[in-house]
Amino acid sequence: MKDQRLEARVGKLLLERGWMFCAAESCTGGLLMHRLTNIPGSSGYIAGGVVSYSYPAKEKLLGVRRETLEQHGAVSEETALEMAWGALRAFEADIAVSITGIAGPGGGLPDKPVGLTYIGLVVPALDIVRVDRHVWAGDREANKQSSATAALQAVLDALNT
Repeated sequence: MKDQRLEARVGKLLLERGWMFCAAESCTGGLLMHRLTNIPGSSGYIAGGVVSYSYPAKEKLLGVRRETLEQHGAVSEETALEMAWGALRAFEADIAVSITGIAGPGGGLPDKPVGLTYIGLVVPALDIVRVDRHVWAGDREANKQSSATAALQAVLDALNT
């Protein structure tokens, strides 16, 4: 299975570096961590993950500032970045990914359409701090899968630098 190979490649590179990974997920509901932990031996590189769907969860568990949520919303570049930094701190990991978006079918707005997703990536040792913006065109499940796959690809790209 194509996605399985991607997850295995990420795991192999994390093990080679001796790094621990963590994630802060919202719209994917833990799908990213599910996919990574399907790989045998993933306990050697997975520190943990948080599914923070609500504003209070993002604030309390990840330290996302209320001002960020009020000014930019949960689905924003700013929130994705704060989520990733919050996960990195919470799990004392080496690399963190965050995913926040509108999976659909409802919830879209003119400036934030269904399928809009932000993926945050923080890798201090590589001086990587970035957020990627995507707009997926699938149904809810497809958008969740696309987001998890894009997050894995972002991690793989960073680890290959």
